[in-house]
Amino acid sequence: MKGGISGIGLLVACCIGVCSEAVGAQPTAPPAGYKIDEEFTRKSPDGTITIEQYLNEDTDDWKWLFWVRRQGTFTLLDPEPAGYPAGFVFTSDLKWIIRVQKTGSGTSTLHLYGLKPQGYVRASRKPLGDLAWDYMKSRPDWRKVVKAPEYHDSAYLLEGLEENYRGLGVDWPPNRYLLIALSGDADVRGRKPTQTGVVNGWRCRYDLQTGEFDVPAPFSAHNAKAVVPQ
Repeated sequence: MKGGISGIGLLVACCIGVCSEAVGAQPTAPPAGYKIDEEFTRKSPDGTITIEQYLNEDTDDWKWLFWVRRQGTFTLLDPEPAGYPAGFVFTSDLKWIIRVQKTGSGTSTLHLYGLKPQGYVRASRKPLGDLAWDYMKSRPDWRKVVKAPEYHDSAYLLEGLEENYRGLGVDWPPNRYLLIALSGDADVRGRKPTQTGVVNGWRCRYDLQTGEFDVPAPFSAHNAKAVVPQ
């Protein structure tokens, strides 16, 4: 028993050391070379949270970092630089931030951050947009989609979050769900390789409380038409 307690004590001590190191490693300001671009500064509806976007133009491929000012703190939203500026959407209770991120010509994804004691942190290792695509690929609709060696995909929010999507005729709890749409083109090989749309606004719902996806019944008919059969 004593050995077990000692082992637990050693484990806790190690965890504290690792956590302290991680906290200590957090940057307190943008790195050298990054300058704020005021054009892309975004504020929460009540003005209590400001997201500043910093650009490094000294590299061949420009990189962006996003910093959050909140209650006298200044923290890095995400350590992974982006190739483009981003749009930001807040839930009305300010517990979640959704980053709408361009990823290329005509493509985009979503990142989700939840409010924790240390500030806003990633809700998942993968971008929310990638998780939505993973969910779609687990559904029967994906089996109908033209298969191709490469897809150019996008994930984006449906309008209506601010009104809790009441415009769709639903009565859901406030700040509970995000409605996400997916669109994608496929590189189709042949005598004349072409790029064709194969997913056109397929919709799903993400539960902020459980972290689960589903397809509400009113979306079923729409989704059946949103995929291009093989």
